[in-house]
Amino acid sequence: MLKEILYQNKKISYRSTGSGKPLVLIHGFGETGDVWRLQENFLKNKYHLIIPDLPGSGKSEMIEDMSMEGMADVIKAIVDTVFPKASPFRGRLVGVGHSMGGYITLAFAEKYPEYLSAFGLFHSTAFADSGEKKEIRRKGIEFIHRHGAFEFLQTTTPNLFSPNSKSEIQNSINEFIESLKDFSADALIAYYQAMIQRPDRTAVLKNSKIPILFIAGEYDNAVPLNDSLKQCHLPEKCYFHVLKKSGHMGMLEQPGDANRILDEFLQDT
Repeated sequence: MLKEILYQNKKISYRSTGSGKPLVLIHGFGETGDVWRLQENFLKNKYHLIIPDLPGSGKSEMIEDMSMEGMADVIKAIVDTVFPKASPFRGRLVGVGHSMGGYITLAFAEKYPEYLSAFGLFHSTAFADSGEKKEIRRKGIEFIHRHGAFEFLQTTTPNLFSPNSKSEIQNSINEFIESLKDFSADALIAYYQAMIQRPDRTAVLKNSKIPILFIAGEYDNAVPLNDSLKQCHLPEKCYFHVLKKSGHMGMLEQPGDANRILDEFLQDT
């Protein structure tokens, strides 16, 4: 069941379910909190899950500051609502972000390290966009302006899945794409602009004393496995896993393996 907070007079929706160690699952670009449904069903009996719809996604309204830092502030506001200052869980949070959600997780870890006991990057990176990546995003913005949000997502989303997934779970991929009809062009453009502008945050990995999880996809074209390999040595304590059959959407492509990895990480930390 969706809950809401008012953040700067904007409605932000989230789900809060289960009990135990708190886990925030932050979705990525062109997704809503529903992308985590298979993880929610598996983990909710062991952990307290907080799954937001980021500003501009799902039932959440856009906010004035749509930067990674601005959306990290929204995550903090949700956590403060679920776990007030007196809560023993306040400093025991584990945050895991997928793709753009990982960029937000890193911004959160930089701004509010006292909240976290561990965090994870799920098909995500601490590197800033390269010049080539920025140009690809700018071309994406032009496409969205011309053709609209859903046409863009219909065109680009299939490329996030591995060849194996396109063969084995095509119906699920089609259902996922159909669920994206309500995105606005303004939201997608704001996300792209924020990703273009975000800084390199490898220092967050280097300076962090808490455990950090990497989940990479063997066939990930959006965040190549090699990029993850270049970063996994930076944290003091790193957990690194490769989903051998996945592209960029491991929570849907290999949900059993993704669930096991998350569960083991939460138990260890």
